[in-house]
Amino acid sequence: MDWSAEAIEQLRALWAEGHSTAEIGRRMGISKNAVVGKAHRLHLPARPSPIHREQAPAVATASTASEAPRPVASPSPAPAPRPVAPVRVAPPPAAAPRVAPAAVVRPFQRSSARSCCWPIGEPGTPEFRFCTSEALSTKPYCLEHASIAYVKARDRREDAA
Repeated sequence: MDWSAEAIEQLRALWAEGHSTAEIGRRMGISKNAVVGKAHRLHLPARPSPIHREQAPAVATASTASEAPRPVASPSPAPAPRPVAPVRVAPPPAAAPRVAPAAVVRPFQRSSARSCCWPIGEPGTPEFRFCTSEALSTKPYCLEHASIAYVKARDRREDAA
């Protein structure tokens, strides 16, 4: 994009008003990235991240910058604390260190490299196991489970109505 003097002034004005880069781009008919790039090259003041906007201080606009700062009322002095007799408290009993439970690692129970590895049952239960039928030479599954796992894609023209 060729940046004319009018376009640069419009960008500066919209930027000073606090509009987002996407909104500036929509108003000017250009991409958000073009706005970001030109703002960077013009050394316009950085914007707080929209993700952390609640945590960051608000961007000062021209209207708030012209207002005079208001004096902050100082808090009234707190009364002097009264002396308190020290109280002895027994330390809490030491807690036993927490030990994380060991992860259950079971070896892959294939009877041979040529056995089907189709899972049967719910993992993590004692009934969980793998099919042990003989696997096809080119697949990790037996004929029955390979027919479930490998389904040919249908022609999309068949689905059209």
